[in-house]
Amino acid sequence: MSPSSVVTPARSKRTGDAPKPSRPKASRPGAAGPARRRRTDGRRWAPLGFLTPFGTLFAITFVAPICYALYESLYKLRRSGLGLAPPSEVFAGLSNYTDALADHAFTASIVRVVLIGLVQVPLMLVLALVLALLLDARRTPAKRFFRLAFFLPYAIPGVIGGLMWSFLYQPDVSPIADALGRIGLHVDFTSDGMLPWSVGNMLTWGWTGYNMIVIHSALKAIPGEYTEAAELDGCTGWRLAWHIKIPMVRPALVMTTVFSIIGMAQLYNEPVIMKAVAPNLPGDWTPIMAAQNEVAANNYHAAATRSVILALVIFALSFGFMRFVNKRGGAQ
Repeated sequence: MSPSSVVTPARSKRTGDAPKPSRPKASRPGAAGPARRRRTDGRRWAPLGFLTPFGTLFAITFVAPICYALYESLYKLRRSGLGLAPPSEVFAGLSNYTDALADHAFTASIVRVVLIGLVQVPLMLVLALVLALLLDARRTPAKRFFRLAFFLPYAIPGVIGGLMWSFLYQPDVSPIADALGRIGLHVDFTSDGMLPWSVGNMLTWGWTGYNMIVIHSALKAIPGEYTEAAELDGCTGWRLAWHIKIPMVRPALVMTTVFSIIGMAQLYNEPVIMKAVAPNLPGDWTPIMAAQNEVAANNYHAAATRSVILALVIFALSFGFMRFVNKRGGAQ
């Protein structure tokens, strides 16, 4: 091969200098900016698109009725002359609230429900916790049967359960009253003094199984390493439940307590059904029954006022309990 046939790289003007590789042209700093911003904005607004259906239904079924009730509570009907003309709706300010709070029957219904809840809610949750711990224990026999048996009262419709207990409470045909009478105890479950206990028993019977299932699910979520380590250290039985299991299901206990407080404040079905066997039970025995009486009398503004007051009571009780629990948790 002759030297002339060898292909040599091109030389630059300076002898012996190889050509420098060409650099790609740098793009402008803001060339990809708009496209990137469009993708970022799309990702930012995507969750709102998924939340829109829920937000719409929540606003229609929850927020709008509350706002309408607040609006109705600020007005009242005024009749002029002999009352033959249609009443006119006038702005009343807070007078409906002062009238409701001055109503002794309505305030007594709130106090009555709060007192029932102070006894019934802790008793029900303690019973639900004990049942859940028994089902979570290793040596408990027939767990599936007892789980179904404890939950069955909640599966029965509340109206049917109320009718059943009304039959058991009725003085003339009650087998419970008859059995107690045979040993010298004459108890009337429909008397004024026994009505709160009778209604509280109906609530405990119907809702203990539901709370037990919630607490039992929380117990099943406890990692097995914690219980195994405690058992290796000699912590078994009720000591294991007290020091390991109960502290770890604290969120479930708080949730069931808040739900029970809200449910107690909304007490309605059980006392209404009890009126069939307890004529002495007044029609405004609970706050919701008092509001229902105003609806039956076509006094919707007073009913809305009582509903708003009840909502404020529920909020105060629930928020107060949550603050108390958080403060105790922070102190520990």
